[in-house]
Amino acid sequence: VALKRMLNFNVPPVKNSTGEPVWKVLIYDRFGQDIISPLLSVKELRDMGITLHLLLHSDRDAIPDVPAVYFVMPTEENIDRMCQDLRNQLYESYYLNFISAISRSKLEDIANAAIGANAVTQVAKVFDQYLNFITLEDDMFVLCNQNKELVSYRAINRPDITDTEMETIMDTIVDSLFCFFVTLGAIPIIRCSRGTAAEMVAVKLDKKLRENLRDARNSLFTGDTLGAGQFSFQRPLLVLVDRNIDLATPLHHTWTYQALVHDVLDFHLNRVNLEESTGMESSPAGARPKKKNKKSYDLTASDKFWQKHKGSPFPEVAESVQQELESYRAQEDEVKRLKSIMGIEGEDEGAISMLSDNTAKLTSAV
Repeated sequence: VALKRMLNFNVPPVKNSTGEPVWKVLIYDRFGQDIISPLLSVKELRDMGITLHLLLHSDRDAIPDVPAVYFVMPTEENIDRMCQDLRNQLYESYYLNFISAISRSKLEDIANAAIGANAVTQVAKVFDQYLNFITLEDDMFVLCNQNKELVSYRAINRPDITDTEMETIMDTIVDSLFCFFVTLGAIPIIRCSRGTAAEMVAVKLDKKLRENLRDARNSLFTGDTLGAGQFSFQRPLLVLVDRNIDLATPLHHTWTYQALVHDVLDFHLNRVNLEESTGMESSPAGARPKKKNKKSYDLTASDKFWQKHKGSPFPEVAESVQQELESYRAQEDEVKRLKSIMGIEGEDEGAISMLSDNTAKLTSAV
C-alpha cells in the first residue's frame, strides 16, 4: 500500500477511478530495486503509469515532459547524482522519495543544486518513505539486502570489531525496524534479553520511537499515516533475540519444499534462477561450448502451486506435481479431441477462424 501510494505521487490511489494513470518514470537505486521487486511486477508498475524504471547510476537520456519518481537511499553518491540530474534538466518534475530519513545537510545540498540549476519549481515533493525493509511474504520481512555482509551474524560477532562499526550495524538494524513500525503505523512493546546485542538494538529503537513521539506536530504515528493505530490497545509485541541463544536452528534442514528450494537453488528475494541443463548431444570437436541459458521464476503470492505447497513435505509435492501434470494433459487431450471432431486437426489457428461453415460444429463443441 505504501509503495503504491508513493508511485501515485503520495496521494492514496482512488478506487474505481476510470481516468488514465499519469505516465511517469521510476528511478531507483539497488536498495529501492530490492524493496520493489518482490512486491510489484512489471505489469503492476505499468498499470500504475510507470513506463520506464531505471537505476539511478545508469546512463539515462533526458525525457523532458515526464515526471520522475525517485526511490533511493539518502547516500552521498545518490544525492550527488540527483543534483546532477537537476542540473541536466532530465525530467519535467521530480518527486524525491527517500527509503530512510534524509539528514538536514543532505537536504540542503539538494536545495542548493536546485537553485543553481534554476529547477526549484520542478522539485515537486520530497518525502521520507520509511520503507527500509524488504517484504517477502504477507507476514515476513527481512532487513537490508545490499550490504548484508556488513550486517550479519558474522559481522556482529567478529573478534576485531570496533565500537564504531558495531554502532553502525546497530543503527542500520534500528533504522529498518523503525521504518517497519512507521509503515505499520503502530508502536511496539519491546522485549529483549539483557546484556546482548539485542538489548543494544532495543535501547536505540526505544529512544528513536520516543523522540519521534515527543514532537507531536511531526510525529509519524499520529495524523493521517497509513494505519493510525497508535492509540489502540492492540500494540504489537516486538521480541528481539540474539542469535547466540539458539544456534542450532539455522543448521536444521527441514524436508519442506520451500526449505529445499532455499538450500539447493539460487533463491533470492522470492526469485529462483536456474541454468538450463544442455542436452547430451555432442558438439563437433573444437566448437565452443554452448552457453547455458538462465531462466528465472518468481515464487510470489500469485503462484498458486507455490502458495499451496511451499510448506509441504517434499514427497507430497512430487505427487502434487504429477497430479497437476496429468490434469494438464487431460485438458490438452480434450482440446485435441474437439479439434478432430470438427475436422480441423492439422490446421493452424488462422484457418480455424476462417471456417464459417463450421460454426454449428463449434457451437456444439463449446
